[in-house]
Amino acid sequence: MTATHHDVDPAGMPADGTTPSPIPSDGLGRPAVAGLVAAAVALGTTELVAGLLPSAPSLVVAIGNGVVELGAGSRVKEIAIALFGTNEKTALVIGTVVLALAFGAVLGVVGRRRSVAVASAGIGVFGLLGVAATTVNPLDSTAWSLVPAVLGVAAGVLTLRMLLRLDRGITGAAAGHPGVGRGRREFLRIAIGMAAVAGVIGAFGRTLSSRTRINDAREEVVLPEAVRTPAPVDLATEFEGIDGLSPFFTPNDAFYRIDTALTPPMVDVASWEVRIHGMVEQEVVLTYRDLLDLPQVEADVTIACVSNEVGGDLIGTARWQGVRLSDVLDMAGVDPAADQLVGRSVDGWTAGFPTDIAFDGRDCLVALAMNGEPLPIAHGFPARLIVPGLYGYVSATKWLSEIELTTWDAFDGYWVPRGWSKEGPVKTHSRIDVPKQGAPLESGPQVIAGVAWAQQRGVERVEVSIDDGPWQETVLADELNVDTWRQWRFDWDAGPGQHVIRVRATDRTGVTQSADRVPVAPNGAEGYHTRAVTIA
Repeated sequence: MTATHHDVDPAGMPADGTTPSPIPSDGLGRPAVAGLVAAAVALGTTELVAGLLPSAPSLVVAIGNGVVELGAGSRVKEIAIALFGTNEKTALVIGTVVLALAFGAVLGVVGRRRSVAVASAGIGVFGLLGVAATTVNPLDSTAWSLVPAVLGVAAGVLTLRMLLRLDRGITGAAAGHPGVGRGRREFLRIAIGMAAVAGVIGAFGRTLSSRTRINDAREEVVLPEAVRTPAPVDLATEFEGIDGLSPFFTPNDAFYRIDTALTPPMVDVASWEVRIHGMVEQEVVLTYRDLLDLPQVEADVTIACVSNEVGGDLIGTARWQGVRLSDVLDMAGVDPAADQLVGRSVDGWTAGFPTDIAFDGRDCLVALAMNGEPLPIAHGFPARLIVPGLYGYVSATKWLSEIELTTWDAFDGYWVPRGWSKEGPVKTHSRIDVPKQGAPLESGPQVIAGVAWAQQRGVERVEVSIDDGPWQETVLADELNVDTWRQWRFDWDAGPGQHVIRVRATDRTGVTQSADRVPVAPNGAEGYHTRAVTIA
């Protein structure tokens, strides 16, 4: 009797429900690819759903956490740290994904050679494993985990059945048939396309999930009371109500942001830590909780970007709270030969400055808060460095991950090889805020006002000159400390016509701003800020 194949449904299963007869195969490569892509689609779908639903946990992360917990008391974590260092958590997540993809490839072969139903059940088992893993972490919702699990399994099963159907069509065609070559190309094109989509939606889901989780974690932070707080800022009445004058404290949402990150790094505070290492007696690793438990101080500090043009707004003042940098360094014990401190961000950006600055009495901080709230994500959450008197490009490491002690000649921060000076002390500057450039004004009494700064030296006086006339001293607001800007004002009896106003500041060392214009590179702009106005 001549043997015949059973009729099959589109997924490759016999129409009568029996086990399919073996079909000659030209290899297991396509079935393995089908399973791998199906696993990728399943993982991508679970990550997307977890990102869209704040209560739904990431199953990939849950499985990784489960491995860590099951390995607690063993050498799992120690081995991971030995192999991958501070990247052990990332390595664990990547390992989970790789294992899932490999498992998917095996299921693809099983579905091709044995049973699609068994392979589909295998994808379901992996989904259940993710749900079970959420029971390890009390912060994960097992009930909500069912949503990404069910949708991910469904997407994976549909993908697997579709790709295996394509493979069966190719394998079942007569050898040499022109449709075989086209079928193989179509299979490859569809598989690559689906894998790419899976990667995109998975990455997008991870981004959404991280942003939501980190924002929630930031909002839950309770800042401890500082052991040292500056005196309240009592602004003089003569500076109140000057429309357009910069407030003494810059609101967080108006604070300048200059960095190399296209988007602010989303740092998981639960796993974040800062490492103090290099030329130290002992390496120290501190978690966010560790830093919150250390004595907190507050400091009012004006910081500026070296890219700030004359009269620019890349500068702001905030009340920063955190741990004194010297206290953290003392925990590690700094080698006297270490004359450079390098801050390193989670994204690899670096800045370096002389180590002795951290110990010279200025308010250098590992800052955790800004104007009474945890650092905004855009400004360095969970921790950043604040170093009064230095431009940010050599000091203000945001999203801090490491503090390394080294020598001055051994390392150059990010911007130094790119043509900027290795040392970046803030220069004495002044700015006119009021009146605005080209503003139409009425003749008679007018107010000219602005801010001046000379961090670590302090502002001694500010003067204005109108139409190249004599320099006239302005009224200064009280100096809070040498590390904050000072507001100033000048009452002007304005006559009609076109006028040009210039301003200059003198610091407490007696040095007055230079009139010569200097560009921002390599170590900060110089020159007088001017304003042209029209008096009617």
